[in-house]
Amino acid sequence: MPSIHFNRIVNLSHPIHPDIALWPNDPPVVFKTEASLEKDGYHLRSFSMGEHSATHMNAPNSFDAGAMGIDGYTAESLVRPAVVVDLASRVGDESDYIIGIQDIERWEQAHGRIPEGCVVLFHTGWQSRWADPQRFIQVDAHGPHFPGVGAATSRFLLEQRAIAGIGIDTHGVDPGQETTFASNRGVLQRGGIILECLAQLDQLPATGCTLVIGVLRLEAGSGSPASVLAFVP
Repeated sequence: MPSIHFNRIVNLSHPIHPDIALWPNDPPVVFKTEASLEKDGYHLRSFSMGEHSATHMNAPNSFDAGAMGIDGYTAESLVRPAVVVDLASRVGDESDYIIGIQDIERWEQAHGRIPEGCVVLFHTGWQSRWADPQRFIQVDAHGPHFPGVGAATSRFLLEQRAIAGIGIDTHGVDPGQETTFASNRGVLQRGGIILECLAQLDQLPATGCTLVIGVLRLEAGSGSPASVLAFVP
């Protein structure tokens, strides 16, 4: 019977509040008090936000109208082994860094072949910019600027390593200047996992973690804010 062995648990999700970094033109995060202790005897808020805001998971119907929504992922598919490719020192402040196959090969030389069925998490160092939305997304006349996974790299991981998905600490697994969303599309066409705006990836080892991904089962949702926990051996 499958089991998870761990010594500690790391929360990979950022707290949600109205001032978080948002994709250009996405709806704001809004909290509204609906009931108060003083007036109603209990405290209750409503909230609204985009399906792809904060730490979140995308669904296949993000790019394909006939595809599965976020509510279609099975419970089993949301518990996955993970590896962490730490590129923070290599990326530095290079906001248009494209993660290449050579980055994967370099990681495998140190840690061995990426196993089938895992989620590959990319630590670019961008998580440290989360509190400063302008530096996190860096939008100018040419659009957003942040590191991401090149199309050839995601294709290599899917076809040659049979991974289950990709996660990253930026606002998109695709580079900010990538307008076709090739890495997103490639993973989601296979019903895989896409995690974006992850936190605390620097707290994880290169191998051995298990992810438990909690999503809101929004009917036909194109994605959902996610509570992502890493069980560290």
